[in-house]
Amino acid sequence: MAKSRRTAPDMTGRRKTKTKKLALMGERRLGRVLITGASTGIGAELAREFANHGHALVLVARSKDRLDALAAELHAGHDTDSIVLPADLSNAEELVSVVETLEQRGIEIDILVNNAGLIDVGPFADAPPERLQQLIAVNIAAATALTSLFLPGMRARRFGRILNVASLAGFQPVPTMAVYAASKAYVLSFTESLAEELRGTGVSVTALCPGMTETGMVQSIRNATPAVAWAPSFLIADARSVARQGYTALMTGQTVIVPGWPNQIAATWSQMTPRWITRTVTGFAARQASWLRRDA
Repeated sequence: MAKSRRTAPDMTGRRKTKTKKLALMGERRLGRVLITGASTGIGAELAREFANHGHALVLVARSKDRLDALAAELHAGHDTDSIVLPADLSNAEELVSVVETLEQRGIEIDILVNNAGLIDVGPFADAPPERLQQLIAVNIAAATALTSLFLPGMRARRFGRILNVASLAGFQPVPTMAVYAASKAYVLSFTESLAEELRGTGVSVTALCPGMTETGMVQSIRNATPAVAWAPSFLIADARSVARQGYTALMTGQTVIVPGWPNQIAATWSQMTPRWITRTVTGFAARQASWLRRDA
């Protein structure tokens, strides 16, 4: 488990170090963690963070090669017990197969991390319908289904954690990312509702809401949108730092965590500002990005 350090004066007046374990809200054991979208980005960093704290893992993503490489890395570095289950979560049959495989092996999931996600950038009218359906299937349907399948067992054991990776985009409409932002608004609302439903059950639910983070997904946005490509470096978070903050928030029972002070200011502004102002500002920003793309 994670340890924070504090000091207390000894007999000589010098301060000696004491250790304090990270509070896990009454848990007496480490649980096995299932992480979706674990092959790259925040998902891979979350896997490393959980491994660093001694958890056994189930790693789910489309790329078996990347999952195998990550599992080998974690075993070498932490002696982590990792189960690799390649699956495309936009396919309901593959999602069910993941759950059935775990049931057949008698493996209980105590911590679920719904991290897998897709993004689409550009005018809604220009987006291929199948791409949007795939996004909804992964960002909304898969997270909902996995939560529905694993939550009853957690509640019966009175032990469980669920981390849903949402986004700063979930706090406001984002023209040119309309479906993505709406999907993350769903994840955020879903998380907060469940957190209250499950209060006092031994199960907690946390939404991790990062802003722009140095991942392949954000790189694709920067490539597609010159205005984003010019974003100052202090607005682009490090995936490892985001994962660490997400882990701590999850294990201490926080409901919503927004990493980084610029993102916290933006999230607060979105919640306190009338919606017509918020959408006007985000619409203006999107139109500027579109103008830049046309002239690029």
